[in-house]
Amino acid sequence: MSEQTNPSGSMLRIKLVRSTIGRPGDQERTVKALGLRRMHHTVERPDTPSIRGMVTKIRHLVEVEEVGPTGTMS
Repeated sequence: MSEQTNPSGSMLRIKLVRSTIGRPGDQERTVKALGLRRMHHTVERPDTPSIRGMVTKIRHLVEVEEVGPTGTMS
């Protein structure tokens, strides 16, 4: 199984802005899989198709910002 790499090095800054309380279990598990632990918690993840798919699934719960490879805004 090959893991897709991110040749451009761009990252996504993902912030949880809505609670998972009362949401379906798969959405709550997706939030945890992204590493988000609590409201207003922010994580940076590589911009890969799998991460994009996870973000799309919970797009109503998060804010997403694209950042450069060193954490600078692009």
